[in-house]
Amino acid sequence: MAFNSNFGRAGTQAGAGSLDAGLRAYMCRVFNWMAIGLVVTGLVAYGVAETSLRALFFHIAETSSGAFVLRPTFLGGIMIFAPLAFVMVLSFGINRLSRPAVQAIFLLFSATMGASMASLLLSYTGVSVARTFFISAAMFGGMALWGYTTGANLLRLGSFLFMGLIGLMIAMVVNIFLHSAPLAMLVSLIGVALFTGLAAYDTQRIKINYQQYMSFASSDDIARLSIYDALSMYLNFVNLFQFLIQFTGVRSSNSD
Repeated sequence: MAFNSNFGRAGTQAGAGSLDAGLRAYMCRVFNWMAIGLVVTGLVAYGVAETSLRALFFHIAETSSGAFVLRPTFLGGIMIFAPLAFVMVLSFGINRLSRPAVQAIFLLFSATMGASMASLLLSYTGVSVARTFFISAAMFGGMALWGYTTGANLLRLGSFLFMGLIGLMIAMVVNIFLHSAPLAMLVSLIGVALFTGLAAYDTQRIKINYQQYMSFASSDDIARLSIYDALSMYLNFVNLFQFLIQFTGVRSSNSD
């Protein structure tokens, strides 16, 4: 009996060790794809902002008050909405698309995000953009690490975070018509808090999903789902960055 007990205990420990190794490998894959997406976004944004491609996506328009503002061209407008289309394709087709198709869609999504986010490089100084990026990375990384290691159940916050997202989107739409600076700052403050929280929440969600389900999935399923999870983390980081730059960004002469 002692032999059987020890054998069973050893088997359990080996299984747990294999699961831990698989989880670490999966999390590395998720964050590697997230990093690839951010690099693609950054390169495209820089290419659009600093070359003649700028004219394809943005132009300077004069308002009724005589001020000059940066406006998207028709192609620039497409780039603003294209990422949403790619997100929907991945969300509804992740179980049917092939691995190369999922990878290609994620890279195209990242590229279109870069084209639309080039406006930030045109509106803010390079130093303030870089500063905001590193602040965002520190906040995101810290919360993701906490979400991975904490024993607290963050998944119970899911409905609260979802309702927060809905409220945030409604406030942003309302402010399109109100043009209220105080409301815009409040929206940005809530956005920073919300996406900082989502960094921890989604990290724990990904970890638990792997432990419960994906340890039994095929290698192809794991590869596709890792990109889908990378998309979630990418969106959390980019939204955190975009809201945070409203506080830390310094307007450049291009935005005058």
